[in-house]
Amino acid sequence: MPSNYISPISMEAISALCGELGKNNKINPADYERYDVKRGLRNSDATGVMAGLTRICSVEGYYILDGERVSKEGKLSYRGYDIRDLISNVIKENRYGYEEISWLLIFGELPTASQLNAYMEVIGECRTLPDEFIEDLIMKHPSKDIMNKMARCVMALYSFDENPDDISVPNVLRQSLQLVSQFPTIMNTAYQVKRRAFYNKSMYIHPIKKNISTAEYILRQIRPNKQYTQEEAHLLDICLMLHADHGGGNNSTFATRVLTSSGTDTYSSIAAGIGALKGPRHGGANIKVSAQMDYFMENLADPTDEAQAKDLLVKILNKEAGDRSGLIYGMGHAVYTKSDPRAMILKENARKLAYEHGFEREFKTLENIEKLTPEVFSEVKNDDKVMCANVDLYSGLVYRVLGIPEDLFTPLFATSRISGWCAHRLEEITSNGRIMRPAYKSVSKSKEYLPIAERE
Repeated sequence: MPSNYISPISMEAISALCGELGKNNKINPADYERYDVKRGLRNSDATGVMAGLTRICSVEGYYILDGERVSKEGKLSYRGYDIRDLISNVIKENRYGYEEISWLLIFGELPTASQLNAYMEVIGECRTLPDEFIEDLIMKHPSKDIMNKMARCVMALYSFDENPDDISVPNVLRQSLQLVSQFPTIMNTAYQVKRRAFYNKSMYIHPIKKNISTAEYILRQIRPNKQYTQEEAHLLDICLMLHADHGGGNNSTFATRVLTSSGTDTYSSIAAGIGALKGPRHGGANIKVSAQMDYFMENLADPTDEAQAKDLLVKILNKEAGDRSGLIYGMGHAVYTKSDPRAMILKENARKLAYEHGFEREFKTLENIEKLTPEVFSEVKNDDKVMCANVDLYSGLVYRVLGIPEDLFTPLFATSRISGWCAHRLEEITSNGRIMRPAYKSVSKSKEYLPIAERE
């Protein structure tokens, strides 16, 4: 176990100070309407405020007709290519697609066979980390959270770069390709060290294998015996393709672009993306869904029974069950309304393997949540909002089917999304040229300075 650090600041002292902090930081909700502030950069109809342009990714879930938002089937496109077409053709040709998607996002067009082979060689060669990096940066300082460790490792790579602050396109491209390659190695090594330090379990750090796909490499590294089936690797490859990007407005990509606009280095920008993705309202949502599914399995005699599932969903919405938040995790999305294509693709491709690996009841439980939530929401909230399952509803179960520990659910998301983050960073450098600087309206009142002896 790592040594414990004891803070010199007592929690009693902190609690006393929180009262002061709270009364001086609360903002009257009515002021947001008074000053027409777009909270969360959202318009009044929940659509996102237009903050930029991108050629990288399109996320569609509705259209505007006569000023009204109209729902439609969801569509996700990378550089103009429908994600369904991209994945279906990879499946048809029985090959791995994440590297092709990574090339497409970064360079803007599908690679030729020779370009793809060369790209996969580069990724394989760059999987290694600098000498002594693993021992000094990861093993000596285990972390309870893999996302935090990944962010720290990315920041530490700055010190191993001979030209870290050069933000010219060639240099940032070099850094980007190295990070895309190194993320799986960082993720797995951080997890193995956590196993030893916090779970008292054996650590498995296998030699790096260069001539395999990213999906195969991940499964090979995290499993003690390095064994996996091609069916398992192809399912993980689909997950990686689906999570590789989701437009410039998602929280982590926007964070990456905000930092990029300041002119800072690649490592700082990508670390910001990791920090944003960690949040339970973003990439960490799959863990919430996983916990919710366990709750259904533990509290219902038959979680596959629709009547039982519906009763529990009603209690969850009424904050009488679950984590008492009133939220049904894995349902609804900021953009998608009728359908999330990522959830649909995962569901289509995961069913067979889930049933074969003994997860039939869990899969059917998620289908019940997907089917019944809109109906329950309408009855309990008296709201006929069009909603669909989002990708998080099924991704956590897919990871369980693949034997991937929960510690790696969100880090896997980051390992896929690094290609999108790097693509958006390069686009921001190439096209924007202005620092992002939105306005905040101050609602503080003017005060006269009081000498310290006169303060109460």
